[in-house]
Amino acid sequence: MEQRVTVTGAGGFIGHHLVKNLKQRGYWVRGVDIKEPEYESTDADEFLLLDLRTWENCVQAVDGVEHVYHLAADMGGIGYITANHADIARNDILINTHMLEASRKAGVFRFLFSSSACIYPEYRQNEADVTALKEDDAYPAMPEEGYGWEKLFTEKLCQYYQEDYEIETRVARFHNVYGPLGTWDGGKEKAPAAISRKIAMAEDVDEIDIWGDGSQTRSFMYIDDCVEGVYRIMHSEYQMPLNLGTDELVTINELVDTVARIAGKQIEKKHDLSKPQGVRGRNSDNTRIKEILGWAPSIPLEQGLADTYRWVAEQVRTAAVPGHTR
Repeated sequence: MEQRVTVTGAGGFIGHHLVKNLKQRGYWVRGVDIKEPEYESTDADEFLLLDLRTWENCVQAVDGVEHVYHLAADMGGIGYITANHADIARNDILINTHMLEASRKAGVFRFLFSSSACIYPEYRQNEADVTALKEDDAYPAMPEEGYGWEKLFTEKLCQYYQEDYEIETRVARFHNVYGPLGTWDGGKEKAPAAISRKIAMAEDVDEIDIWGDGSQTRSFMYIDDCVEGVYRIMHSEYQMPLNLGTDELVTINELVDTVARIAGKQIEKKHDLSKPQGVRGRNSDNTRIKEILGWAPSIPLEQGLADTYRWVAEQVRTAAVPGHTR
């Protein structure tokens, strides 16, 4: 008998890719989201349009499944999460607490929560040449406002549910996931997609806007590494949070230069210091995930960006066709 699983956030970027991955592995998959996937049809055996802020919908979402991959969240790029603290914190805490409790009551065996590197204290991320973040660096706590706090709170809630109710919980701390089929415009897109869009729309030797001075640093994980890591963490026996990201640190200026090289364009950068740029530096320390799983994300940034840029450029071309609607 095939194992039955639920993926929340299945209409979003990571959730949609995860559904495809789980189907390829032979699972029966229920996808749940407030919206359907935007760029292609779902592979889920069953797809439910549900607002998971509501208790009854969470009960429906987890009925009859053994594992829950909980990715649903109100989130977006740096512009969105810095401008909507109250909405994000309220919406996500409702979603997360209802999903955990519904899973417990339904007898779900294992529950994976998608956390974020935004839980790490800002005081550890003040330099561009940042020391890679270890899992234990989360405390003393000072996460990003709104989104970071609700993620950190839910990590603790998963711990409490495991200790008090013996539901197996797993926590993956995502570090900047990117790739094809992700949001690329509208204000919720992440840096790789936004930069790809700007360069795809630019003429050669054109100028594009860059948020901040471009010297801020990040690591970026390609979507295939992300879904592989999520599956491995879910099936591990490790019960504490694990970083899930690459340790290939780059500046935003270097990210722009890489995409421009892939596109075959010369691009001038116009730095907008009035825009939010987040912490000065952030990178993933992958020591623990290698110890626990014998594996870590490894797809090189330039390889993943090449696939991402080609997909975003095609979306830009298609959107420019008269009469096209998405």
